[in-house]
Amino acid sequence: MSRNVVLPTKGPLLSGKGWTTFFVALIVVCAVAPVLNIVVPAGSPLHMSDYAVALVGKIMCYAICALAMDLIWGYTGILSLGHGLFFALGGYMMGMYLMRQIGTDGNYKSELPDFMVFLDWKELPWHWTFSGSFAMTLLLIVAVPGLIAFVFGFFAFRSRIKGVYFSIITQALTFAAMLLFFRNETGFGGNNGFTDFKRILGIPIATQEMRMTLFALTGLTLLGFFLFSKWLIASKFGRVLQAIRDAETRVMFSGYNPLPYKLTIWVISAIMCGVAGALYVPQVGIINPGEMSAANSIEIAIWAAVGGRATLIGPIIGAFIVNGAKSWLTVAYPEYWLYFLGALFIAVTLFLPNGIVGLVRKWMSKDKAPSAGRLEAQRALAASEGVEPSALAPLATETKGARA
Repeated sequence: MSRNVVLPTKGPLLSGKGWTTFFVALIVVCAVAPVLNIVVPAGSPLHMSDYAVALVGKIMCYAICALAMDLIWGYTGILSLGHGLFFALGGYMMGMYLMRQIGTDGNYKSELPDFMVFLDWKELPWHWTFSGSFAMTLLLIVAVPGLIAFVFGFFAFRSRIKGVYFSIITQALTFAAMLLFFRNETGFGGNNGFTDFKRILGIPIATQEMRMTLFALTGLTLLGFFLFSKWLIASKFGRVLQAIRDAETRVMFSGYNPLPYKLTIWVISAIMCGVAGALYVPQVGIINPGEMSAANSIEIAIWAAVGGRATLIGPIIGAFIVNGAKSWLTVAYPEYWLYFLGALFIAVTLFLPNGIVGLVRKWMSKDKAPSAGRLEAQRALAASEGVEPSALAPLATETKGARA
């Protein structure tokens, strides 16, 4: 008995409402926020303070990391507890360039960074060779996290390490890197890291215009990565990733090798975190090995879980909610912040397995679920009995009429 196989069709990148929301966000980032910060006077209730600009810019960097986590955890089923490493590597690449931009304006009036003069270094180490070039810095921001992720992921995925074992290894890798960067002889500033940045591309950083420029660049990068992620997940590559997440063994039996797919999305995710770290450093004004701590990497996973995995928009929302709450709680109740974070993660795991976005979608689909469920059941039964899909058209019409 012949059966018609209906292949999935590729829909639009975003729905009409999705594109509207996207362009609203674009206008807010590129037009509304700059006007509220630069044009609106400080005494006005509509004024966006420099503190708010820095805070939102920082959270947008975190949102990029959460989006990167969703690609590997939500859509591929790989839980990483070491993405703080890639975030910090991108930050250090940018930090090295910013330290070279200080020039002779440092405390010791030397071309070398102050910490090198303090340690009696006579010349820059070899890995600082290209730190004076902004173009090479941009390349290294992508290449260094991507290369390390490729080498680590190749051996880990080829060895078929997965689940909790993979999570533990990623956390161990991040912890080892943190200990390495704490050492003064590595040339990364030891436990103090890099700070006291003066300018970027010869333009002073501590100006309202430069802060807003960095803010807008971060927002544009976040929106760009979101569109890229939507396109990637909707492609055949993205469907294979989701198949690997749900049943990797079946994917292998179907003739697909999971290794290149997992390795590719792993490297892409690491690069996204590296770019986020590079945008983070000039806005915050410091980078040190603390960014590689295990807690920071775990927080990235929490943002994705709170917002909703496998949704793309959910992790972004989760990053804003968790970090917004953190900014308030660390000021009002600093001693309770970690307890709140732990309780939030436990509550989401137990009561909101699909996150905030999943909960909202569940509420919105309550009225539609019974009729849609009956239609899907009829389709499944018809498929099992060899009935042509066209025979279900009257049922679909009747269901739509009942909804109306």
